[in-house]
Amino acid sequence: QVQLVESGGGLVQAGDSLRLSCAASGRTFDPYVMGWFRQAPGKEREFVSAIGSGGNTAYADAVKGRFTISADNAKNTVVLQMNGLKPEDTAVYYCAARWGRLVTARLAYNYWGQGTQVTVSS
Repeated sequence: QVQLVESGGGLVQAGDSLRLSCAASGRTFDPYVMGWFRQAPGKEREFVSAIGSGGNTAYADAVKGRFTISADNAKNTVVLQMNGLKPEDTAVYYCAARWGRLVTARLAYNYWGQGTQVTVSS
């Protein structure tokens, strides 16, 4: 079992930056994937980015060039650096994890954090 805890959300202005962190604890297996999803009110939870245990990464088209995902394997932590934030980025951001290869489908992820709110104003 894996426990995930997100941090770093907040209220920022358009064009500003935020750094989200996700700390994982519990028993783990290799290979693994840690990723980020987001959900705005009234919308489905959507894929944002993910990183595999081999260092491979994936990004949703909406965030390419603005967001960067990285991992500190020794600390079991994944970071999402978000630059050039837009109002449409406003959502609750969830950290997620799975065992196996990197995929983008929400239902493929087995473990979820509690979420952290990101609000971007104009």
